[in-house]
Amino acid sequence: MLNVVPSSSLYRSIGGIFLFLSSGGGGGQNGGGAAAVAVAFTAVAGIAVFAAIAYTRSGHLKSPWSRKKRKHALTLRQWRNSFTPDGKLHDGGIKLLKKVRSGGIDPSIRSEVWPFLLGVYDLKSTKEERDVIRNKNRKEYEKLRRQSRRLLKQTDENSRLNSNGSSESPYSEPSSPASEDVVSARESLSSEKGSSDLEFSENQSSSVLDRSSSSRRVTSSSPSVICSDSSDMGSSEDEQFDEASSPLSDEENDVDVASKGDLSPPKTNPQSNVCRTEDFASWQRIIRLDAVRANAEWTPYSPSQAAVSEDRACRSAEAVGLKDYDHLEPCRIYHAARLVAILEAYAIYDSEIGYCQGMSDLLSPIISVIEEDHMAFWCFVGFMKKARHNFRLDEVGIRRQLNTVAKIIKHKDSHLYKHLVKLQAEDCFFVYRMVVVLFRRELNFEQTLCLWEVMWADQAALRAGVGKSAWRVIRQRAPPTEDLLLYAIAASVLQRRKQIIEKYSSMDEILRECNNMAGHLDIWKLLDGAHDLVMTLHDKVATT
Repeated sequence: MLNVVPSSSLYRSIGGIFLFLSSGGGGGQNGGGAAAVAVAFTAVAGIAVFAAIAYTRSGHLKSPWSRKKRKHALTLRQWRNSFTPDGKLHDGGIKLLKKVRSGGIDPSIRSEVWPFLLGVYDLKSTKEERDVIRNKNRKEYEKLRRQSRRLLKQTDENSRLNSNGSSESPYSEPSSPASEDVVSARESLSSEKGSSDLEFSENQSSSVLDRSSSSRRVTSSSPSVICSDSSDMGSSEDEQFDEASSPLSDEENDVDVASKGDLSPPKTNPQSNVCRTEDFASWQRIIRLDAVRANAEWTPYSPSQAAVSEDRACRSAEAVGLKDYDHLEPCRIYHAARLVAILEAYAIYDSEIGYCQGMSDLLSPIISVIEEDHMAFWCFVGFMKKARHNFRLDEVGIRRQLNTVAKIIKHKDSHLYKHLVKLQAEDCFFVYRMVVVLFRRELNFEQTLCLWEVMWADQAALRAGVGKSAWRVIRQRAPPTEDLLLYAIAASVLQRRKQIIEKYSSMDEILRECNNMAGHLDIWKLLDGAHDLVMTLHDKVATT
């Protein structure tokens, strides 16, 4: 019989701990020794498997998010059961936010839940309060649309007058290289290129990275003409136009829509009701260019809008003055018209930002889910409260975010960060595109919605006053953060640390790697990595 162990004892080491198993001597007892080895081997294998599951490649315990992944999105039944008889969310919506943060939202109820996440509705509001503010905000949106039509009419008249006496329009700015750069070099990130919506040329990436601040938003050097909200806004002519201008059907006038969650009028900018006509003319031109370029990736997620009739689509386009859309299918014409209507209203609402290319990429998923323009507008306003900093002329907001990504990488992986320093890429400019349009190009449509709504849930939790101490009542749960997107971006880079360190010797190569992430990211694995980083680094990043 085979002697498996010496007659004294059997020992093994697991993580530096030695376990001793007695095995006496003699032929008959060797069988007991073999059994002991079998038991020991099974134990070792079990512990090894447990260790592999319990630890990430970086050596840290995985967060609870990886165990939940997307297995349990918020369902319709759970959503309906979240309200008290008077229409308030139970416990101020905290359980709801936790559910969304860990699993996202079922597509069938996104249009109902998003207004709460985006601050359109206050988490503690009653149904009666929401109804009052909803109607108030509907009127506010309609007023912005009337003002937009007045400005459109005025710029058209100015163009006609100018064309009679000159070959140039005062708003075309043909001599400005920067303004041409906006249209040609920084093409909308959502436009169709090649055979795939996710394709992104290196030349376009370079133009996005290299463009100057002056090309972010076009303004004219001519004297400004102030257009403000006036008492004649409610003229009969405007009211008649208002009926015809809505891209939505007549019966939608009876549909309840969203309102501001803080139950007060929006105040993004103290001068939000004042704009320069020459600025607005430029915004209108670029908005229309971006709108007709928008791709059709959204159509499977919005069957009713995808099936819109050609007649309705064309009426919607005419109502907002959209032209050059003959090459588009009805659903894309309709989508473009809605983009124009809402983006023009936003440009007036927040005239400090106005419109910059890339904003249409953020709005497109929202209008695909939310079918009422006024509801979609206020959700977009809520979204832009943070995202607007991505479109500032001075780019301060972008640079702050790039700096935060750099700090996360530095604290998490000093070896990778030193490699970036060596390549003069420590400013993390290679993730510029991810920051500007919030991962929109790297993720498909459904993945984008999942990431955004988890991110919005974090921001809603902070608005509701849910801090780290309250959230950590649940063991090992990452606290909400305003910068979840940045932690996700850092996680996507850290997942590729090996390639970056071993294969890449220039910032251009890293940029190419980041662009090639498109279509190859697991959103829930990415969120798991982001939450791991939040758990371990949030305090350190915030204080450095």
